[in-house]
Amino acid sequence: MKYRQIGGLQASAVAVGCMRIAKMEPAALSTFVHTALDNGVNFFDHADIYGGGESESVFGRLLAAEPGLRDKLILQSKCGIRPNMYDFSKEHILKSVDGILSRLGTDHLDLLLLHRPDALMEPEEVAEAFDELERSGKVQRFGVSNFNARQIALLQSGLKQKLLVNQLQFGLKCTGLIDHALCTNTEFPHSADRDGEALDYCRLNGLTIQAWSPFQYGFFEGVFLGDPKFPELNGKLDELSGKYGVSPQALATAWILRHPAGMQVICGTTNAQRLQDICTGCGVELSREDWYALYLAAGNKLP
Repeated sequence: MKYRQIGGLQASAVAVGCMRIAKMEPAALSTFVHTALDNGVNFFDHADIYGGGESESVFGRLLAAEPGLRDKLILQSKCGIRPNMYDFSKEHILKSVDGILSRLGTDHLDLLLLHRPDALMEPEEVAEAFDELERSGKVQRFGVSNFNARQIALLQSGLKQKLLVNQLQFGLKCTGLIDHALCTNTEFPHSADRDGEALDYCRLNGLTIQAWSPFQYGFFEGVFLGDPKFPELNGKLDELSGKYGVSPQALATAWILRHPAGMQVICGTTNAQRLQDICTGCGVELSREDWYALYLAAGNKLP
């Protein structure tokens, strides 16, 4: 397993996204979590909206049933999404964290992220919430999710805590974080910057990018692996699987981890064997030629 340093935490480069665990049986969840730990995965990503809160409740029941397990894990959760709106008010952030901690059955979060940008965000108000959460020990570190560079800078301007994480969609079929930079000074469709140069900003300012939905195409439209709509990409993944001796899924993981930004991959599987397979991607160092070959096979062009 590869690891990333996040605010003093040694966080696994592959992380478990807990969006889909709400309906898992206790025994299956225990097996899944211990498979993660056995493969060096110590990072678990939640959000208060996952499963309507049930994903955190299910996980909390596992922690209660297995004393000592919490100490082996890094727990991250997110807040700020409400029905038909986003809410970064002090009142909502504090209330959300209390709910998260109650459902998880823990006294603190290692990381709290603000889930999606709130157009009505006031950095000073967020700062009051973060200060109170830090003083109480309820949250130890802070970050954001789906923020562009200027939004991060605006929020950071009001905070004494350093933002450590930005969670963004990235993978072989969602390459916007790098497309516009590769197509600088062209009129290619990919030259449009849709994220305010978030990747370079995060690298310059020491934020770890967490890549969510790494195997999806579009916005939750489906998994590209094995999908006949993407014959060139899957053909290249199959070809390189033989070369590197790992599965296409592991190669798609290795492709993200090869980027020098030092990203984490947030994988949403609930299958223990699949998680173990994904982890093998940490042992693969793609050559520059193969990394670009996969980028092109995904349907991208270089000037």
